[in-house]
Amino acid sequence: MILQRSRPPLLETPMSVFDQSVFTPNDQFFVRWHWADIPTSVDATTFRINVHGHVVRPLSVSLTELLAMPRVQMAAVNQCSGNSRGLFQPRVPGAQWAHGAMGNAMWMGVSLRHLLDVAGVRPGALAVRFGALDQPVVAGAPDFSKSLALDHARDGEVMVAFAMNGEQLPLLNGFPVRLIVPGWFSTYWVKMLNDIEVLDKPDDGYWMAKAYKIPDTPMANVSPTDKDYPTVPINRMVPRSWITSIAGDHPVAWQPTLPIGGIAMGGDTGVSRVDLSSDGGRTWRPAQLGPDQGPYSFRRFDGVVPIRGRGAIPLMTRCTSTAGVVQPMTPNWNPGGFMRGCVETTTVTFG
Repeated sequence: MILQRSRPPLLETPMSVFDQSVFTPNDQFFVRWHWADIPTSVDATTFRINVHGHVVRPLSVSLTELLAMPRVQMAAVNQCSGNSRGLFQPRVPGAQWAHGAMGNAMWMGVSLRHLLDVAGVRPGALAVRFGALDQPVVAGAPDFSKSLALDHARDGEVMVAFAMNGEQLPLLNGFPVRLIVPGWFSTYWVKMLNDIEVLDKPDDGYWMAKAYKIPDTPMANVSPTDKDYPTVPINRMVPRSWITSIAGDHPVAWQPTLPIGGIAMGGDTGVSRVDLSSDGGRTWRPAQLGPDQGPYSFRRFDGVVPIRGRGAIPLMTRCTSTAGVVQPMTPNWNPGGFMRGCVETTTVTFG
């Protein structure tokens, strides 16, 4: 793992890991916490999830009770809002992630809709807010929480997960349970989830009203000189793809063609196609897609590109989602370093 920060823990997954499988191993899955005061142990016998607020029947759900409820399972990519922030130009503050602030897992848990139905959502409810066991390190700092609109929270896909790739959640990735919000950035994937509050008004807390806001523009893109533009909370992910079979940090003997492979994601939908280029994006050829693990999962691609000469050759990969959204060639920019989604280049030197 690549250590970005120790307090709170920020660990980045090396890109070579993503070449091994579309599912990221639990012990190599990226780690991101907002506050440094996180429990180093959790008593599974006394842990409870409280469901309260604008509900008919407030609940206090034990792990034993949760495990006895109907289970759902889904593959989904968990990607930090600031993944690839270290590549923004001009530079922006925050964790200087490369591309490894992400991971894909097979999650198992209980549908959030089931829990809300057991509690009974009262008429007039608008949103659901999620809190966790981590705590601020400074008195008066805002406790971390995020919220979803009620219809989104009850869509049947949002999950309270207790298992990750067939094993219990690791502590650093949210044991005993975490929220899974398929297709949305990981700021909503609350770890060590212990509080579910149904609201009858919009969430005006710091983490929704002020933090993780993006320009309300296509691809959240603005100029570094722009000011006073409207913003919205960050939300859906966008299509992305990466070459993982070759890093480009060592010279390679020239060959007329080069097999390359990698991973792609459709953002909030599936992957329709991936195209490859070895001439700076002037021409593209389709890659072959691997098995489809579901609309929110990574998908493997493989192909062969021509290498027309020696020297530095730019290799590119471009994803098109099942919604028809194509990765743009030009990087976006915003002061938060959020939502990078452009075509990425791996430059390989052939001798």
